[in-house]
Amino acid sequence: MLRVGVVGVGMMGQHHVRVYSELAKEGKVELVGIADANFERAKELAKKYGTTPYADYRELVKEKLDAVSIAVPTSLHREVALEFIKAGTSVLVEKPIADTIENGQTIIKAAEEAGVTLAVGHIERFNPAVLRLKELIDRGELGKIVTITAKRVGPMAARIRDVGIIIDLGVHDIDVISYLFGERVKTVYSRAGNVLHPAGVEDHALITIGFEDGSGIVETNWLTPHKTRTLNVVGTGGIAYLDYIEQSLKLYNHEWIKEAKIQKREPLRNELEHFIECVETGKRPIVDGEAGLHALKVALLAQESARTGKVLEVGE
Repeated sequence: MLRVGVVGVGMMGQHHVRVYSELAKEGKVELVGIADANFERAKELAKKYGTTPYADYRELVKEKLDAVSIAVPTSLHREVALEFIKAGTSVLVEKPIADTIENGQTIIKAAEEAGVTLAVGHIERFNPAVLRLKELIDRGELGKIVTITAKRVGPMAARIRDVGIIIDLGVHDIDVISYLFGERVKTVYSRAGNVLHPAGVEDHALITIGFEDGSGIVETNWLTPHKTRTLNVVGTGGIAYLDYIEQSLKLYNHEWIKEAKIQKREPLRNELEHFIECVETGKRPIVDGEAGLHALKVALLAQESARTGKVLEVGE
């Protein structure tokens, strides 16, 4: 049984704790401990889920865990991930993999040299509706894919951010669109701005990403009063409408409308079960370090494009 832990128990990290606790009750893992600089928060969650709280994540490193989820602010990903990797612990780093390309590359290299599993928490890849859509695209149900458009908008969440909307939310759909096309992004062009945030921290953006023979568009903001998470795929043989939240998927062509059968399930549960399986078997994660790094690179270029007004090449 794998010995696991969580570092950072804020908005996302607390859900990692909850799911690991559920898996522990099923005898699949042992939740050894959780760490957060807000020790009162850590103690509260530890009591709720029957584990040990730590104020300093380095104390959790000493526990020699098999696997850990890292859900701290993006600027701390490199520091925390490297400590666990050096201790021989496999890591799942919440998206994005790091705050810079160089730091992301450092994490990937360290994991490879240590022989531990590295996964990046792009949770939408484990959404049952996305998985079903990918299956239908690969089967040719929509013909040749021409465009994919995503809308990820909603009100400003009450949490501290050290990144803008493109890195925080836009990166989700950058990754999913690349996954659905089955190739990496070639070019990026975006427009972005800040209404409620200080200069340099964009809170709305429209991102266009180009592929070999197709394009994707991501609309994202923290300004819309209601939460929307949708994605539309246009192909030569039909169009698909996906709702991330409802986990629903409808397909249209010239003759019929179909709704895909989807076994609804919590994406995070799918993600953590997959991570555990990879740690146990040595299987490569669906969203490995390189996939996470590509999504980060495109997001950073989208920020640069918004500043310069230029179409930018992603490169290798």
